[in-house]
Amino acid sequence: MTDLRIEPVVGDEMAEEWRHVHNVIVPPAAMGLDDVRERSRRNRLENAYLGDVLVGCSTVRPPHGEDAVATVIARVLPDYRRRGFGTALYEKGLDHARELGAKVIETCVLAVNGDGTRFARARGFVEVDRYVLDGESDEWIDLRLEQDREAV
Repeated sequence: MTDLRIEPVVGDEMAEEWRHVHNVIVPPAAMGLDDVRERSRRNRLENAYLGDVLVGCSTVRPPHGEDAVATVIARVLPDYRRRGFGTALYEKGLDHARELGAKVIETCVLAVNGDGTRFARARGFVEVDRYVLDGESDEWIDLRLEQDREAV
């Protein structure tokens, strides 16, 4: 794990790499490069590399609302899971969200992504909502980090 680097997405090459990981993990919400550029203006996007090999990406949506709810999403390509990369991405994203003033942390997982839901639950997230977006058929799960588990 010492070769893992997590870097903010800067420029189109890194945005394209972020897009690739996102689209592999959540194909129903596949994005084009313009979508990633727009998203990067609102959120913190990062890529994770093992040496020079792209292994994952993350998104931190800044806190909003009275409860200061931030969303932290870590994505790891299937061939690189269960090696601690998701944990490193998640912890870095969690730290960033808290630096921005987040009081509540949420995440969002495509329901068919069993690895993603197990990962979130293992870190103290509990399901708060399941839904299908209008005109779509894929089910999504919103999860919230339990208050007493945040320090884990």
